[in-house]
Order: sequence, then C-alpha cells, then structure tokens
Amino acid sequence: MSEGSGLPYHLVQRGGRRGVWRPFAGIFLLVASFLVLVPFLVQLPFAVGFAVSGRDVGDELTRITDFDHPTPLGLAYLNLALAGAIPVAWLLTWLLHGLRPGWLASIAPRIRWRWLLVCFGLAFIALFATLVVSAMVPSSADDPQMSGQLNDFTSTTRDYLLVILLLTPLQAAGEEYAFRGYLTQAFGNIFGGAWAAVLFPALLFALAHGSQSTPVFFDRFAFGIVAGLAVVLTGGLEAGIAMHVLNNWLAFGLALAFSDMASTLNPTGDSWWTIPVTLTQSLVYLGLVLVVARRRGVRTATDTAAEPGVLEGSRPRV
Repeated sequence: MSEGSGLPYHLVQRGGRRGVWRPFAGIFLLVASFLVLVPFLVQLPFAVGFAVSGRDVGDELTRITDFDHPTPLGLAYLNLALAGAIPVAWLLTWLLHGLRPGWLASIAPRIRWRWLLVCFGLAFIALFATLVVSAMVPSSADDPQMSGQLNDFTSTTRDYLLVILLLTPLQAAGEEYAFRGYLTQAFGNIFGGAWAAVLFPALLFALAHGSQSTPVFFDRFAFGIVAGLAVVLTGGLEAGIAMHVLNNWLAFGLALAFSDMASTLNPTGDSWWTIPVTLTQSLVYLGLVLVVARRRGVRTATDTAAEPGVLEGSRPRV
C-alpha cells in the first residue's frame, strides 16, 4: 500500500472544520437519526402506498416493522432504513465538518470502483477457505435454525430474492458508511489513534444488533474489527463494503434455501463452533486484501498535507 504524507482515513475529519465538540455532536446526531428520523422518513412512502391501495396503514406499518415475523416487504423496509445511513453520514460530514461527502468513501475522495470490484473477487476467494474449515468443525445440522433440507421455491422466495439482490448491497453499504465510515473518522478524530477508530465502531456495531447470545455478539464484534482494519489499512470503505455485501448475500441465501428469514434476522444460536468458520473467512479475506492492496499500490493517506483544515472542499458551498 502506498504511503503518503497526508491524512490517513481515520483522521480525515481533522482536515475539516476545527472544534473538539464536532465528532461528539456527530455521533449523537447519527444515533438520534436512526432512532427517530430515518425510520419515520422511510416509512412515509410505505404509508402512502398502503393508503393508495386501500390497506390499513397502521396495521401494515406494524407488519413491516415486525422482524420476528418478517416479510419481503418488511425486509425491503429494513434494508432501505439501514441504507439511510449513507445520506445521513454525508450530511453530517458536509454540514458539521465542512468536508465533501466523498471523503467518507475513501482518501481519493470517492469510491475507487476498480478496487471495489477487486475486493469482491477476493471475498469470493475467501469463501473457499471457509468451506474447508466448516467441513472440519462439528456440523450445524442439529441446529434448529437449519432444516438440512432444501426449502420449496415459492412466490415469497422469489420476492425475497429480488429484495436481497437489489437492496442488500445498499443496506450493507449503509452500515459501512455509518460504522466504518463516519464513526471510524469520528473516533479517530477524538482519540487520534487507529486503535480507537477500529475498536469503538466495532463495539457499537455489535451492540446495534440488539439482544443476542455471547457467541453471536462476539462474531459480530470480530466482523467489525476485521472490517475496520480493512478500511483503515486500505484508506477507504471498499474492502468493508465488499465483505459485508457478500456476507449478507450468503446469510440470506442460506436462510432462503435451508432455514427461514426470521432465524437469520434474530439469531438465537449459542454455539462457539461457528466462530472458527467466520473468523477464517474474515481473516483470510483481510490477508488477501492487504497483500493485493500493497501490490496494486492502493493509497492509504490523502495527497494533502496532514494539517488541520486543509482538505479540498473543507468549506461547503452553500
């Protein structure tokens, strides 16, 4: 990876407006937006659609937000709500820190599309290592969440597939923009170290998934750590987005084929045997990403000098 004399990804906010209060305010506003503002805004078009079709708006909104009994429309709502992190993170970066939203994507500042495609390829390669390890650990066939038999293909399966293929990438990108994007830069701004920029977003990422068993929590925390390292060490969100999209496609695909969506959205299993499998996938992927990034000369710091308030576009045009 090509080194520079500029700002690394986790310190990009220090190239914007000064003020120690700004990252704290940004963290609060990001959390508040997802507790109140984003769900309300995303539900509005759903409510209009229900009203136009003559359905009871209250009942239908309750149904799409009941993730214990999910539906394809409910999964679409969830994906769009999480994708709402992208515009929220953009606005906070622009209005609060005076930085162009592109600085959230990478130190380019933009999504480096070729590098993103390379990362998708590396994520698929990492799956093979996962298959090898999964064949060596005790089988999950006794897991009540997995039937072991192929589910019938129904119209509901078709609808789920369309939602997963079209909206899951937006959902995964939304989570990456929130946790490995804005929060990584905010905690990096506060503490100044890459350790905090990786650790605290990973912890919040695991906590944000609600009630869960200890192994499931550890699995998500470890995922957050690996994704955070990939982002910080490659200077952008591309590696994290690729891993997250493929991980969710795989999880939802297995749910449609052998289980059900409710058990995937609300995992209750407490087996530690899943940890070696998921860690193998994540760590092999991270290793591949770092090796290929170094060979391709992927930049990890900005071209601009590492001084406060110097990044291009650090003052928004209004």
